[in-house]
Amino acid sequence: MKPEIGIIGAGVMGKGVAERFANYGYQVIILDNDDKVASKVISDITRSIKMKKMFDKTLNEDDIVANIKVASNYSDLKTADFIVENIVEQEEAKKSVYKQVDEVVGDNCIYLANTSCIPITRLGSYTRKPDKIIGVHFMNPVPVKNFAEVILGCQTSKDTQEKVFELLAHVGIDFEAVHDSAGFVSNRLSHLFMNEAAFLVYEGVADPKQIDNIFKKAFGHKMGPLETADLIGLDTVKDSLEVLYKDYEDPKFRVCPLIRRKVEMGHCGKKNKKGFYRY
Repeated sequence: MKPEIGIIGAGVMGKGVAERFANYGYQVIILDNDDKVASKVISDITRSIKMKKMFDKTLNEDDIVANIKVASNYSDLKTADFIVENIVEQEEAKKSVYKQVDEVVGDNCIYLANTSCIPITRLGSYTRKPDKIIGVHFMNPVPVKNFAEVILGCQTSKDTQEKVFELLAHVGIDFEAVHDSAGFVSNRLSHLFMNEAAFLVYEGVADPKQIDNIFKKAFGHKMGPLETADLIGLDTVKDSLEVLYKDYEDPKFRVCPLIRRKVEMGHCGKKNKKGFYRY
């Protein structure tokens, strides 16, 4: 019998993780503290699968969503074998989540922190079992990206590592396991690109489309940095840069004022239909 997957946070990443595991036959239960967001989980995932069916006729949205349940509170997660945390990139919010999860799950439950930049060892200090937490930075969009960055906290046990490595293999995800550091590898690099690209727009050097075209055509990337920022969410990019700036005290991570302004206006990217582009 496959383990049960609990997911906390039903934003873009949370729904993507849910769809991925459900597609591989895992029972998934997903929780979000926003009732409006939670109420749209099944319809959003169904729509996502229907779009993918244009390229993969083997997908069956009814079979996949049948594996997904929407939780109403933390106690609904009590039978989960793994918890994937995908909430906003804010430490106090994450601290609250881990303390609440600790109260309901079993001693053997493993936490996968799908955090952007906050060190895994620090998140582990918010739980009663720091040996059971590991960073798994899924790539967006999760249902089609077959790669993740795994981050080993200072207290992550060998047993936790082995079980998570096996779990990822079972859902077709390759990975690189790295040591703990704020931003890890992928986001220390990618957020510099996104932030600097935003500064280029802010300074009037080039418009978003020009910057992304140069990045794609010159360096062979499938997406430009501003397209990527819109996909991730400019609010998440801002929060992640603030974590990096706080941890390293390095001015290169100072958030571009244009990103701050867009977030203040509610122009956070694809999820709001406005960011550096309109959708």
